[in-house]
Amino acid sequence: MTRPLVVVGDALLDVDLVGSASRLTPDAPVPVVEDVERRERPGGAALAAVIAAAATSREVVLVAPVDSDDGADRLRALLAGRVRLVEIPAGGGTAVKQRIRVGDHSVARLDSGAPVATLGALPAEAAEAIRDAAAVLVADYGRGTTAAADVRAALAGARGPVVWDPHPRGADPVRGVRLVTPNGAEAARVVPEVPGEGLAAVGARAEALIERWGVGAVAVTMGARGALLSYGPGAPMVVPAVPVTGGDACGAGDSFAAAAALALADGAVTGEAVASAVAFASAFVARGGATAWDRVSPEVLAEPGADAVIARVRAAGGTVVATGGCFDLLHPGHVATLRAARGLGDCLVVCINSDDSVRRLKGPSRPLTSAADRARVLEALEFVDAVVVFDEDTPSAVLERLRPDVWAKGGDYAGADLPEAAVLRTWGGQAVVLPYLDGHSTTALVERSRV
Repeated sequence: MTRPLVVVGDALLDVDLVGSASRLTPDAPVPVVEDVERRERPGGAALAAVIAAAATSREVVLVAPVDSDDGADRLRALLAGRVRLVEIPAGGGTAVKQRIRVGDHSVARLDSGAPVATLGALPAEAAEAIRDAAAVLVADYGRGTTAAADVRAALAGARGPVVWDPHPRGADPVRGVRLVTPNGAEAARVVPEVPGEGLAAVGARAEALIERWGVGAVAVTMGARGALLSYGPGAPMVVPAVPVTGGDACGAGDSFAAAAALALADGAVTGEAVASAVAFASAFVARGGATAWDRVSPEVLAEPGADAVIARVRAAGGTVVATGGCFDLLHPGHVATLRAARGLGDCLVVCINSDDSVRRLKGPSRPLTSAADRARVLEALEFVDAVVVFDEDTPSAVLERLRPDVWAKGGDYAGADLPEAAVLRTWGGQAVVLPYLDGHSTTALVERSRV
């Protein structure tokens, strides 16, 4: 029987009040927000739990204090059918965080509920779930759950790895947990004696936290810079983040911790878990962050992908550009064409032939590098936003799915009708030819290497 992932922590109710603003109030320079739409979602540990549940077939159990007020009822309804909720009896009111937003920008936040909940005893069902979990994620939001003696005792007795996502107002992690995931500001607040913002400072803080807390490893999340993983003295591991344009960073920390806990539950080592968590969090932000909590799939969360990139650009009214080819050995001609193609719009999706497709087009000795490796090289280029592999001889089917605004090809096609042009015309897209850097081709490179 597959053991569950258990999330322990403070469950919140998050509310976005989203409207438009076209004028300021006459009595103060503040916007008048009109046509407000109310959007509710799980917050805190509850958000971490639903993110994890969307990304795994494993059962996810949420152990959290829950009151008996209206906010608690709304939170239960949001969680129903997604995670199994084991409630710790609590008083003090459900913590509700309301963001007032104009479009994609927050202009104010209203918080309600007692700063610290009044907790009852930890139910036996909760203690048993923590003990037998495949992994435990502690999502601390500073409302007292992690300070309760019976909760700490249960976490100390967990048989699976424990990931602890700390909070400035929360308790220190239980000694011996596998991984703690503070963000850069949290690490700096706990270790104020280390100045600076560079990697050396972040690494020194992580090392100090391991010694102070007595934990196995610390991964300091650094936003767009990725994460730094330290096991103590010695060189830390740095995992760069996947570049993301736009998106909503709300919930990124929860998605990172949830992904790390899921990876450990599946048997990954700590370094592998952190690497997958960075990619997971980048994809989560690209998809829309916490605001898209109920519209994501495991596939989208696991990989940013062309669909997420295109959806984001289209939502902003941008232009989607695509190009294609084998890209067997990346050379200056490819780079020039790709750079020029990216300049035609707001994102560039590169469609590459699969290995079988390349063999049919180029012969049994090709490709020289696998599709997976070709995709990795292309994705590393700053002007490539996503890569899609197709198995057909032509990209017509993948273009039908992606429906780019522009299809760009480099080469001697000027004045000719590109094969893909007819497909583009069906939805109003345009096929264009880009200047080709003469004297560069993969075939020529291969021939010269044989001399």
